[in-house]
Amino acid sequence: MSKLMASVSGVRGIFGESLTPPIVQKYVSSFGLMQLRAHGKGRIIIGRDSRTTGEAMMHIVASTLMSLGLDVSYLGIASTPTILLAVEESDAIGGIAITASHNPPQWNAMKFVDNDGMFLAPQKAAEFLSSIDQDIPWATWQEIGKFDRDDSAIQRHLDKILAIDYLDLDRIRARRFKVVLDSVNGAGAFTSESLLKALGCEVISINSEPTGIFAHPAEPLNKNLGQLEAAVKKHQADLGFATDPDVDRLSIVSELGKCIGEELSIALCQLFVLPKRKGDIVVNLSTSMLSDDIAKSFGVKVHRTKVGEINVGKKMQEISSPIGGEGNGGIICPDVHYTRDAPAGMALILGLLAETGKSISKLVAELPKYYFAKDKLELKPSDMQAAMARVPKILQGYEIDTQDGIKGTKADHWIHVRKSGTEPIIRVYVESGSQARSDEICRNTLQGLIMEN
Repeated sequence: MSKLMASVSGVRGIFGESLTPPIVQKYVSSFGLMQLRAHGKGRIIIGRDSRTTGEAMMHIVASTLMSLGLDVSYLGIASTPTILLAVEESDAIGGIAITASHNPPQWNAMKFVDNDGMFLAPQKAAEFLSSIDQDIPWATWQEIGKFDRDDSAIQRHLDKILAIDYLDLDRIRARRFKVVLDSVNGAGAFTSESLLKALGCEVISINSEPTGIFAHPAEPLNKNLGQLEAAVKKHQADLGFATDPDVDRLSIVSELGKCIGEELSIALCQLFVLPKRKGDIVVNLSTSMLSDDIAKSFGVKVHRTKVGEINVGKKMQEISSPIGGEGNGGIICPDVHYTRDAPAGMALILGLLAETGKSISKLVAELPKYYFAKDKLELKPSDMQAAMARVPKILQGYEIDTQDGIKGTKADHWIHVRKSGTEPIIRVYVESGSQARSDEICRNTLQGLIMEN
């Protein structure tokens, strides 16, 4: 039996095993009651990615909310950023995105959205998770909520991106970029292809049917994007874009048919935005040192937060940051909203290409070179604490940051060790000036975690 993962990032599990209809109902009813108490009777916006269990999940979620006396607006298959923006720009008291993001297709999940269109802040999420066993006061037949369908949310999302005032739409459209788009048979084709066409691109779509049968492992990592690389070469495209199933992470393939690494998605967006919106940038602890170099070149600072887009987004709001995100391809453009948004990232990347007249490979060649090693350690839950307790000894002599796991930094490299919020694993991230060194440090760190005391 798989383990249910309930955290500030949401509630996820393998449907039919750890994530069953009664479990879904329990968490949804608790969330609905929390929003009712905070905001009064109102509307919850829901949407889903393309997973085969998504429709069943939608019916459970919707009927539970309606049975609490809450109204429900259903967006259909829609990207997570579309759902979040729909909540933000409406009178809804909250939202639920039914998606397990980059997890395999047998997984599904619920991401809970506050009335501001952002995921629950850590403290509120913790309060929510601690209250799931409360008694549920179901509505009477006279109080039952209403259900409606909203098919315009995707277009509103696209309109918001196209309204970014520093995007030169005419210049982008004049370039007639040829773009290969890999939506991994997730929710992306509905939004991404329409946006690219609105920007004057010739679009070659692969894996664009929202079947929920993912064409390759769903996380948009270099190792999973060989088909996209080959398609860019075959069609002699200007670049390729890949998204995860819920379309909040963006990876890029250059015109040479080579993945440039998901870390560079946010870096290229920083290069485009900072000359137009000067201000400090915000990234998480596991994002590349490249952000520090870019910030320095524009005379601004980098603020680092715990991993998780809510942490980055809230800090961006606090300091009015013009651009930020996470190094996993999660780009946050506040001119759209303070949440990760792959389509918004596509628009910014195309804006950079049109403005500079340079190719992706040329832009990448001009950046400082850093190399990542990322690995994970799957352990029994009972062994997790002991493994994390070994980290301080491994990182002796480093500058230590403990706001999210433990990160150790030296002048030329860093190591970040943290427990995943969505899976029963410990993640290790390393960055240095050479791939061989990063790989070696990562291996040694993993070995240190599993050594007996």
